[in-house]
Amino acid sequence: MSKILLLEDDPQVGQVLYTALEQKGHRVFWAKKAGEALERLATADLLTLDLGLPDMDGVEFMTEARRVRPRLPVLILTARDDEETKVYCLEIGADDYMTKPFSINEFIARVAALLRRAYGAPKIKVGPLTMDTHSHSALLDGRQLKLSKTEFSLLYTLASNPGRVWSRGELIERVWGLDFDGTDRVVDVYINMLRKKLGDDPRSPEFIETVIGVGYRLFELKRSNPTVF
Repeated sequence: MSKILLLEDDPQVGQVLYTALEQKGHRVFWAKKAGEALERLATADLLTLDLGLPDMDGVEFMTEARRVRPRLPVLILTARDDEETKVYCLEIGADDYMTKPFSINEFIARVAALLRRAYGAPKIKVGPLTMDTHSHSALLDGRQLKLSKTEFSLLYTLASNPGRVWSRGELIERVWGLDFDGTDRVVDVYINMLRKKLGDDPRSPEFIETVIGVGYRLFELKRSNPTVF
């Protein structure tokens, strides 16, 4: 469940891209102006960028995005088909470049390729825990865990960086999104639900630890580093 920042001011094109990405299981924030998109850069996994923006030149926006998020994958989507613009965008940091009109299937394939290149395959293994975002499956010692979409996303976030302490605010952003307007105590509720499904005792946890006053972390599970494949 990658977070895609879609910066496109054309309502028809934007709707088609938004729908196609959502159907592939991505979480999409569609911004029609650069100012809206700048607020979302911090939590995006990939940026798709139209160069013809109403409030900022697209190349200028990409330069700013590269300053804020140096490793964020960027896919340019534009009607500008001259070689000079394409070469310049690639030279200053774009990862890929598509000229409108283009095939939606090719667009989805290129997004998937950029995500694989940046973050590895969607399958991760940490100790006895294996998670696969394509099949939405989670196995613990070979036993299938029956997780809701939110439970899966929360556990995957913790497992992606074992040992790291995540604050409630960070988990809200990653799992529920910046638009979530509820209390951050929802994190506690879902952590308790995960613990029950993992068979984890909060008084003596093997998997998820509460770091008082800070947040939660997944134990390193025999000090294994996460493996993606």
